[in-house]
Amino acid sequence: MSDRRTFPGRPASVRAARHFAVDALGSAPHAVVEAVAIAVSELATNCVLHARTDFTVEVARSGDRVRITVADAGAGAPAVRAPGSSESSGRGLLLVRELSDEWGIDTADDGPGKSVWFALQVPLTDGATLQDAAG
Repeated sequence: MSDRRTFPGRPASVRAARHFAVDALGSAPHAVVEAVAIAVSELATNCVLHARTDFTVEVARSGDRVRITVADAGAGAPAVRAPGSSESSGRGLLLVRELSDEWGIDTADDGPGKSVWFALQVPLTDGATLQDAAG
């Protein structure tokens, strides 16, 4: 089961994308919701600042796993940086890497654009699935 939405490439869309992803999780545990909120905010911010295109957020749920993909049509490929302590930016992909169980970058085969995705295991109780929790 998945939910997908496209956002305009402007600053106000970062908050909207974060709320969309969190809402799509349903009643996931607080730690998962917080991790998704931070990671989606970072990836959406990258789309707005660097790609400067509309971007799409997809939240795919399966059993006890959620995979979030943020895709844009911008040129270039994101890279994990190691910013110095005095630098005020450049930590977004580091955060995504640390908050997720796995993550990756897929580039478009037929032109500009890429997708950055991350996945998390979602601890569930009483045999429920993430789909059940999301309604």
